[in-house]
Amino acid sequence: MPTQLNASTVAIRVALPVPLFRLYSYDCDSLPAVGARVRVPFGNRQLIGICMGKDESPDPTIKRKPISAVLDESNCWTEPLWRLLVWAADYYQHPPGEVLQHALPALLRQGDAAGYQTTVHYEVTDEGRTVELDSLKRAPQQQRLLAALRRQSLLRRDIVSEDYSLSALKALQDKDLVAAVEHQPDLQQWQFSIDAEPLTLNPEQAMAVAAIGAAKQAQTYLIDGVTGSGKTEVYLQAMADVLRRGRQVLVLVPEIGLTPQTLRRFKKRFNVPIVMLHSALTDRERLDAWLDAKQGHAAIVIGTRSAIFTPCQRLGMIIVDEEHDNSLKQQEGFRYHARDLAVLRGHEEQVPVLLGSATPSLESLNNAMQKRYAWLRLTKRAGNAKKAQHVILDIKSLPLKAGLSQPLIKLIQAELEQQNQVLLFLNRRGYAPALLCHECGWLATCERCDAPYTLHQHNRLLQCHHCGSQQRVQTQCHDCGSTQLVGRGVGTEQLESTLAELFPEYPVLRIDRDTTRRKGSLQQHLEDARDSKYPLLVGTQMLAKGHHFPNVTLVALLDVDGALFSADFRAAERLGQLFTQVAGRSGRASKPGAVVLQTHHPDHELIQDLVNNGYHHFAASALTERELTQLPPYGQMALFRADDTQADAALAALQAIARHFPERDDVTVLGPLPAIMEKRAGRYRYQLIVQCHQRALRTQLLRHVLPQLEQLPELRRVRWSLDVDPQDFT
Repeated sequence: MPTQLNASTVAIRVALPVPLFRLYSYDCDSLPAVGARVRVPFGNRQLIGICMGKDESPDPTIKRKPISAVLDESNCWTEPLWRLLVWAADYYQHPPGEVLQHALPALLRQGDAAGYQTTVHYEVTDEGRTVELDSLKRAPQQQRLLAALRRQSLLRRDIVSEDYSLSALKALQDKDLVAAVEHQPDLQQWQFSIDAEPLTLNPEQAMAVAAIGAAKQAQTYLIDGVTGSGKTEVYLQAMADVLRRGRQVLVLVPEIGLTPQTLRRFKKRFNVPIVMLHSALTDRERLDAWLDAKQGHAAIVIGTRSAIFTPCQRLGMIIVDEEHDNSLKQQEGFRYHARDLAVLRGHEEQVPVLLGSATPSLESLNNAMQKRYAWLRLTKRAGNAKKAQHVILDIKSLPLKAGLSQPLIKLIQAELEQQNQVLLFLNRRGYAPALLCHECGWLATCERCDAPYTLHQHNRLLQCHHCGSQQRVQTQCHDCGSTQLVGRGVGTEQLESTLAELFPEYPVLRIDRDTTRRKGSLQQHLEDARDSKYPLLVGTQMLAKGHHFPNVTLVALLDVDGALFSADFRAAERLGQLFTQVAGRSGRASKPGAVVLQTHHPDHELIQDLVNNGYHHFAASALTERELTQLPPYGQMALFRADDTQADAALAALQAIARHFPERDDVTVLGPLPAIMEKRAGRYRYQLIVQCHQRALRTQLLRHVLPQLEQLPELRRVRWSLDVDPQDFT
């Protein structure tokens, strides 16, 4: 129970969930543990803060308020994780109170007890066991429920509410025939055992597992394996030794869609408790999983990026799957990168960290080349799988039907006749990316964004995929009144319907955000795809990485030309990763596979490099270019963003920030410049880039400049943020 406080004897520092860098001083009867939650008055509110320790030099001119309650007896996190959180607040230059709140489950942020929820069960009383059931024949619902309780001894409240009348339950309680009892979860220490025998490793896999197992100190390993090379089997066999010693394994995956697949593989191999942490869980489920990890009841913890902040009692290994994926970078609020924090946490906890990818990020490749990471290469596909054949289709002047050229349609037909699966990749959902008037050229655009509405034919809606606004599809042109409104461009919805027309005897499965909104629908779709229930698969990036579809022999990328001419310097790297990852879905089992890339620019040097030389040759060239231009990983960036309903206000705010940076040869300040999408959700967006040669210099500059920015009147009128090591410039 929280400790109520009546007197003030010790001044403590408290980090509160407010967008300010300062800590607040409060009085307390006795010093709480560092890292413990406290409830404190803040204005006319009560906030949950984190004790940061004793205030050694409290301001005597300020009258301190007493805290309301101490909620924890000890630090909410382990000591190494606490050090990582404090470091992360400083490195990413984010208010410590918000960082610490982000690292807690929602219920703990709200002040709930850090314990498991008791469940209510119902059992028969002594009187209920002896009473004649016939005495309840005039109350059949009560009679049926009492008979069930006699058979099963205990029933949970949710089961009773599903199968029986709650009024009957209350009546039995009033008669003292049934009693409610609180039940604590029965948690026991787990024992390691294997349910399925490990697969036979090829020489490269065996060397990787041996290198990880032989390490005498904490080390980060880059497991750089081509798609289908068996990286997961390397994870499993490296984990086995850790679990055998009674240690826990933390596994990060970039997206929720990959957690069921990962969970299934791990459960099939190990007979140990496994918990998942991701945004689809309820707050209660997330807290229980967090407690399982912290108290050591979970052997394996699988989660998306925020799971990096999960305390583990006996952490023995951290695995980051698809380490290159941009989903591991938080884009709002506390803008951390889970991969980078995983490497730092491994160092703090003195445990190995495995970073796995078929297309490693340029940052990780550079670290491997500089010997900071141990570089483990897997160049061969596991089993009998062969490298997929690459085909470039020049679609200039070719007629297209929903983005499909005639040569591609013939290739699809041939694969379907062989009873194989075909996967078509198009990273645009909806029916068409734009709706325009055929008479005058009017385009239906979002009034709040610099973007056209996307046409969704199925529900007859125009939707903006940037701000979420929507409206019914119009029947007449806004300008000339014509009824000749037509969709332009192709989305996954249109592609799905066209494939159904072209190949009516073959079912089509579309997997995108629109078809996977309901809970469990994504997992069901992926299982159907794996079981070959649908010969034709259509999907966005949700299908691009990590999934294993053994019967897919043809993969086609319909339109990636836009990425060839992007203003974002990372666009080429992302296209190379996307092409390689999507191509890796083909020919993963015994059947040979092919990858088709449709493009209007078949001679583009990036496409030619990827197809003829592979991702790693492209990456080496890209690293050389980055070094010449001092772009990451050779230069260190910080990105200031400002947005407002008035463009001049956002521009003035960044100009004021820019004036606080000194003129130095090793510091470059670019901007303010409009974002790639200048107007979004009714707000004008501008950016200011600060680029330094050294990470330490960037940190020093930000520490010096940020306190001064709190006093700028220009920043009080706009919404602004800082992103250290930015990944997205849109």
